[in-house]
Amino acid sequence: MKQALYQTFIEKKKQGKKSFSVLIDPDKVNAQTIDQLVQLATDAMVDYFFVGGSLVISNHLDACIQQIKANCDIPVVLFPGSPSQVSRYADALLYLSLISGRNPELLIGQHVISAPFVKKSGLEIMPTGYMVIDGGAPTTVSYISNASPIPADKNEIAMCTAMAGEMLGMKLIYMDAGSGAKKPIAESMIQMVSSYIESPLIIGGGITTPEKAYLNCKAGADVIVIGNAIEKDSSLIKEMSDAIKSVQKVGAI
Repeated sequence: MKQALYQTFIEKKKQGKKSFSVLIDPDKVNAQTIDQLVQLATDAMVDYFFVGGSLVISNHLDACIQQIKANCDIPVVLFPGSPSQVSRYADALLYLSLISGRNPELLIGQHVISAPFVKKSGLEIMPTGYMVIDGGAPTTVSYISNASPIPADKNEIAMCTAMAGEMLGMKLIYMDAGSGAKKPIAESMIQMVSSYIESPLIIGGGITTPEKAYLNCKAGADVIVIGNAIEKDSSLIKEMSDAIKSVQKVGAI
């Protein structure tokens, strides 16, 4: 199994370097906005593009990824909302298991169905423990998953869930408050989870300011994922990137 991109996550974590991923929902972009985002991301030295969404009702996932790949060298990682969101044009796939919920379909069921197709894709597969945290507003992922999020103030539950995911073999842990969350994940929760796991920790949802991105990195996040805020104001990419990258200059806590 290919592990080239996963190794970059590991090496950056070892070095205390923080990474920035721009999340692109194929339903919310066109050719012009993709070109604009790619140019801004390249100038800002963004580390990854995550591509996907909870629904993806359009049929141009392949075209979206091909356009990104044609215009930059930034790795493209699939962040799928369903097994159908697989494209051989990407570099890797976050193979998400919803470990924060109790819906067996999203824990293992859909993976059984998608496994042959995913294997055939030739993508680098990164097993990812996906944890939805209550962001103070109903989100598409909570509705689609039919699973309750982890309460925002239950740091111990988040910590134990992440530990369990890691011990079950998940290579990455992804904590997400959801697109458009009113409340991003608290630094106290990030700090507790990061202190009990060795896997790279990805944080997303409700991060709307460079200050919040910076504080999340200081608390222990290894990768910051921002989508909704950039959809509203793409010029934030440079400020967000500068804030995230500045943490590695003073060292991770």
